[in-house]
Amino acid sequence: MGMMLAVWMGLLILGMSVALTLGVASLYQLMQDGTPLAVMAQRMTKSISDSFPLLAVPFFIFAGNLMNTGGVTERIFGFARVMVGHFRGGLGHVNVMASVIFSGMSGSALADAGGLGNMEIKAMRNAGYDPGFSGAVTVASCVIGPMIPPSIPMVLYGVLADVSIGRLFLGGVVPGLMTALSLMILISWFAKRRNYPRDPVPTFREVRVSFTRAILPIITPGIIIAGIAFGFFSPTEAAVVASLYALVLSMGVYREMTVSDLVKVVLDTVRMTATVCLIVATASVFAWVLAAHQTPMKLAAGLLTLSDDPLTLLLLINAAILVAGFFVEGLAIMILVVPALAPTLVAAGIDPVHFGVVFIFNLMIGLMTPPLGVGLFVVSGVSGIKFETLARASVPFLLPLVAVLILLIVQPAFVTWLPDLVLGPR
Repeated sequence: MGMMLAVWMGLLILGMSVALTLGVASLYQLMQDGTPLAVMAQRMTKSISDSFPLLAVPFFIFAGNLMNTGGVTERIFGFARVMVGHFRGGLGHVNVMASVIFSGMSGSALADAGGLGNMEIKAMRNAGYDPGFSGAVTVASCVIGPMIPPSIPMVLYGVLADVSIGRLFLGGVVPGLMTALSLMILISWFAKRRNYPRDPVPTFREVRVSFTRAILPIITPGIIIAGIAFGFFSPTEAAVVASLYALVLSMGVYREMTVSDLVKVVLDTVRMTATVCLIVATASVFAWVLAAHQTPMKLAAGLLTLSDDPLTLLLLINAAILVAGFFVEGLAIMILVVPALAPTLVAAGIDPVHFGVVFIFNLMIGLMTPPLGVGLFVVSGVSGIKFETLARASVPFLLPLVAVLILLIVQPAFVTWLPDLVLGPR
């Protein structure tokens, strides 16, 4: 078993894709155990074909790609600028607010960074903001993306841990808003010290016009949350609704996307979905091998020897995940940790929805921690800012994020209050 984990980690360090590392490591262990290799194909096929919630992933990817292509991001940015651009350091606040709105449509941190990032950074640099600061705000704000529903990582976590995706979606709303507030407080501090500019106070007409232009994208998260809360559709069906809504906006209402653009969006969605599904399929085999060797039980026994206090366990686990995020891609951590930890946490009396939201937020912090921070690479790529400059400028923004993480760990009500209010106690 130890060799399988060593093979997996070694291949990750060498730069092989997550899906291939999981597949090769699982194949190695199956051969060592003398298990028929047909089992691997069966497990991979079953994990994809038998998971209804997993259908949400391609549709949320499709919705996010449509929003990025169909003129929606420009409207969101314009509305956010009118609303908060007149505060000191206004474009920094605009960056965060635009991420909050866009996160309610894409479900992906990297879609936020890639879609809005270039526009946000260009506007900030033109207004005289330091390039490193502009990029750092963009990286930090994209952490909000998977917290406010919809959320692709929450769908994957729900599938892996067998947890209600609807409760996870609702549980991420308050933490997402807390994250936005904490970042805006830090931006205000920087803006005052560096005398960053602000926009003129908008007129009522400017607010009305920008709101009118952006109202249809803005209500997308409300449609998704209300639909799930009132039982009109499941989280998976909500993904379909979001895709159809985005398609109508992009091609029917705004008419900023052509048929050739739609073909490109579909192809991009297919490529991204294939990548996710391959990861899920190989992860299923990996998790099955771990379970066959009783790894979850051994891990549970080991953790419970450290402490039987739920809060202490949560702090220890999250500290380990935070450190791991410096060196291992977030999805890889989720695939390895969730199947093994989920039964242990339930046995220890920890709410799986609480842990799921905290866990995903912790992984998102890893997007901005070098040397493997994927968010840093994406923003560096779309903006032209050097990776080293961006990494240094992002360090102060880790402080509010870690502070929010600690608050979420010690106060589960920040996560569980809204699901319990809307859907009732578990």
